Amino acid sequence: MLVISIQSQVVYGHVGNSAAVYPMQSMGLEVAAVPTTLLSNQPHYPTMRGRVLETELVADLLLGVEERGLPQSAGAVVTGYMGSPENATVTADFVRRWKAMNPALIHICDPVIGDDDLGVFVADGLIDRFRDDLTPLADIVTPNQFELGRLVGERPDTAEGLIEAARLLSGRGTGRTVVTGCVLVDTAPGEVETVTIEEGRAHRVSIARIPIRPSGTGDLFTAYLTGWLMRGESLPQAAVRATEGVRQVLLRTAAADVFEMRLIGD
Repeated sequence: MLVISIQSQVVYGHVGNSAAVYPMQSMGLEVAAVPTTLLSNQPHYPTMRGRVLETELVADLLLGVEERGLPQSAGAVVTGYMGSPENATVTADFVRRWKAMNPALIHICDPVIGDDDLGVFVADGLIDRFRDDLTPLADIVTPNQFELGRLVGERPDTAEGLIEAARLLSGRGTGRTVVTGCVLVDTAPGEVETVTIEEGRAHRVSIARIPIRPSGTGDLFTAYLTGWLMRGESLPQAAVRATEGVRQVLLRTAAADVFEMRLIGD
C-alpha cells in the first residue's frame, strides 16, 4: 500500500510530512513524501530558517514520482500545506492527470488555511486554489471548522450547517468530508468533535479537550485517517480511530510537558 503525500516538511518538530509520514509508515504504508516547503521548524519559534520551495522544484519532484511509476500503484495521494498558490496549481495538475489515468487513486485533501486562534496563515491566493482547484479533485476533504467556513463563505456551527457546507463542497466535485476541531452549538462543554459527513448524514465523535495547543494535529489526523482507510475501514470508523490516535498523541504530549507532539510512545 503506497501513499503519495504532498505537503510541508520541517527539520525539527512535527507538522506536514514531518507529522504524517511516521504514523502512516507505522500502519504499514509505504510513503512517498514530496515537500512543498523545507523549513527548520514551524513558525511558532523566535526564528525559522528555510523557505517555501520553488514551484519548478516541486514540479520536478512530482515528475520524478511519475518517472518511478508511483501514481500507477499508489492507493492514495494526500495534499496538505502548499506554501504558495503556484505550488497548489502544479499539485492540482498532478492529481488531475493521475486520477484520470488511475481511477482507483483516492485523493485526500487537507485544505490547510488556518485555525480559530491563528486566523488565516497561508499566502494570498491559496484559499482560492484550495476552493477552485484542489478540493474539487478530492474524494475526501479534511478541513477544520474554521477552514470549512473559509471554503464555503460562512462558518457552520450546527450539524445541519456542516452537512450543507459539505454539500456545497460536493457541488464543486468533491465527495465526503471530515471536519475536525468542531465546537457546535450543542457540543458538550469542555469537549471538541470530529464530524464525518457522508451521504447527507453527520457522524459525530466527541472527546474531552486537552489543554495544549501543539501544531500539526490536523496533519496527524489526516495521516491516521488515510492509514485506516487504506486498511479498509469505512470513512466514519476511520475518523473515529484517527480521532483516538490524535487523542493518544496529545495525552502523551501533555504528560511529557513538551511543545512539539510526542508521536512515539514509551
